[in-house]
Amino acid sequence: MTHRDPITEYDLIVVGAGILGSAAAKAFGQDGRRVLLLERDLSEPDRIVGELLQPGGVNALQTLGLEDCIEDIDGIPCRGYSVFRDGQWVDVPYPILETTNKQALGKSFHHGRFVQKLRQAATCVKNVTVKEATVTQLLKEKDGKTDQDQVIGVLAQTKDNEEVRYYAPLVIVADGLFSKFRKDVTVRTPDVRSHFVGFVMKDLDIPFPERGHVILASVAPILMYQIGIHDTRVLVDVPGKLPSASTGELKRYMQQVVAPDLPEPIQSKFLEALETERLRSMPNGFLPPTTNRCPGMILLGDAMNMRHPLTGGGMTVALNDVVLLRDLLSKDNIPSFTATDLIQQQLKSFHWQRKRYCAAINVLAMALYRLFAAANDPDLAVLQRGCFAYFQLGGDCVMKPVGLLSGLIQRPSVLVYHFFRVAFYAIYLEFKTAGWSNAPRSMIRLFTVLYTACVTIFPYLWSETRR
Repeated sequence: MTHRDPITEYDLIVVGAGILGSAAAKAFGQDGRRVLLLERDLSEPDRIVGELLQPGGVNALQTLGLEDCIEDIDGIPCRGYSVFRDGQWVDVPYPILETTNKQALGKSFHHGRFVQKLRQAATCVKNVTVKEATVTQLLKEKDGKTDQDQVIGVLAQTKDNEEVRYYAPLVIVADGLFSKFRKDVTVRTPDVRSHFVGFVMKDLDIPFPERGHVILASVAPILMYQIGIHDTRVLVDVPGKLPSASTGELKRYMQQVVAPDLPEPIQSKFLEALETERLRSMPNGFLPPTTNRCPGMILLGDAMNMRHPLTGGGMTVALNDVVLLRDLLSKDNIPSFTATDLIQQQLKSFHWQRKRYCAAINVLAMALYRLFAAANDPDLAVLQRGCFAYFQLGGDCVMKPVGLLSGLIQRPSVLVYHFFRVAFYAIYLEFKTAGWSNAPRSMIRLFTVLYTACVTIFPYLWSETRR
């Protein structure tokens, strides 16, 4: 391995040219900062998630001047969701926007094509340099005032096996789910309780075009949405230990456990795709946000904050993080990134201000997943039935919850209000079904269901209040 000089200095180094990293490089480059964007592999990524951008994320793209990045990539407009349970469908459309009197729109697409457009947009900014290299180490030195380690750059390895040192007073680390630098900011690790198994179904006659499909199966939810004219993404949530793909156990699980829960028209395409498509998996984890306290470094994206991808909120949070951070660290607020103390103050503000849009998305994703993966828990099953029936009521019972999911309503109080409306409606339906003859048993169920509702949502709300 060789070491190459001279050393190049920048105002900002961004580690990871994914969705957040590329958007951040473009945003800060346009603000007049000299930005270096480093990515291990600049070829088109191939992932099974990050393929449905909610309307709140589309709005953030527009704010960043990146709305063209979801065009000309064979993407499909998304107008809401259709939810399937016990042979019935319920429509959950996105709300009508008061500003335009038109329905809000999301977009679904091949993840890699979107990322490549974002990278191209970053490259087109004259202050942004994009390099293919693997960051192996954060370079640090002792701060003379505080005796605390401060990040001053990165050590990277090129494709030619050369080691290069890049220096900047500020480093944004956005190296994703399996972050190697997370430990520099927090001791927390993602809490993984399930995996998504994904593949593509070709030329599926999808029941409701321009809708995400959520199938409440007997074990855990199944997602389906078009990511291209001919391609429909399938994501099967598998709780607990993932069956082995190499032994054929995973395929048998799909055939014997998952397929029977699918609507009839979809089953045959699902089974056909199992014979031709490669089954890929990724862990579904929860990681509450942490205040960035490491001088000279900002941890962002899935490296810093994760939620279950059931509701597709990750990209919306990431893009809104870029918008907020760009404003807080603008040249008007921070003339030079060498002002470490001032940056640390702004990062404290960033931690709390971002809760305006991320808290509801994070908590909703985790609470909704628990309801939709009720499995053999009788109280969660009551809540799941109540949630489905609540959507069937229409009106605000749909508009407000989907407004939260889409990132358009950014008030956790609205989430708590509707979550407990669902709980009480579920209890009412249980009383109605059981009748007065079973009133004593129903009273016991009332308390157990309410308790389950509380332990489903409050721990996640509490995690959002921590530093």
